[in-house]
Amino acid sequence: MSLQFGDEDFQTAWQELDKPQLDGWELFTETMGVQIHRLYDRETGLYEYKVYGGLNSCRPELCADVYMDLMYRKQWDSYVKELYEKDFNGQTVIYWEVKYPFPLKNRDYVYVRERRDLDINGRKIFVILARSSAEAACPEKSSALRVSDYKQSVAMESDGAGGTKVFMNYFDNPGGMIPAWLVNWAAKSGVPGFITDLQKACNKYKTYCEKK
Repeated sequence: MSLQFGDEDFQTAWQELDKPQLDGWELFTETMGVQIHRLYDRETGLYEYKVYGGLNSCRPELCADVYMDLMYRKQWDSYVKELYEKDFNGQTVIYWEVKYPFPLKNRDYVYVRERRDLDINGRKIFVILARSSAEAACPEKSSALRVSDYKQSVAMESDGAGGTKVFMNYFDNPGGMIPAWLVNWAAKSGVPGFITDLQKACNKYKTYCEKK
């Protein structure tokens, strides 16, 4: 079944590598070479985020491969409780349960994603899009709160120096009462920390693949 991401969705993502679209966005934080901007969503009272950064000494194709490898992510992402692909009525979706600190309930996601390796005038750009899938008949669990409003786009290309230039756009509505400190920590520290962990995972991916 088609995941129904359009060509425009992929174009919008990779063009941010050239011309960041930040009208109305505020610079939230800048740390470890990562810039995070946010945009207030009046309907939910939450923020959508755009992240601009890089991964040193990791090629973009390798980064994209690591990002797509669910089994490997369970080894290097300490916030993953469950993560796997499953078919529901002919549609392949991903189930992802994320650990939240006590006493908060874990959150889980059911989403679809698609990767395209693009050639834009000789530039190799890797784009991965994901969004929640309400159509998938994946039963909810009492131990986790389902996140029904989730989207993410990631674009990667070479920085010309052996590393990767990265753009990420994401929004999710975790539901429930989330303390402001946790929201701010996730954006200010969690995202740069994730990029650092991703870079470490890239460096170890060859060894992982050889051991499989």
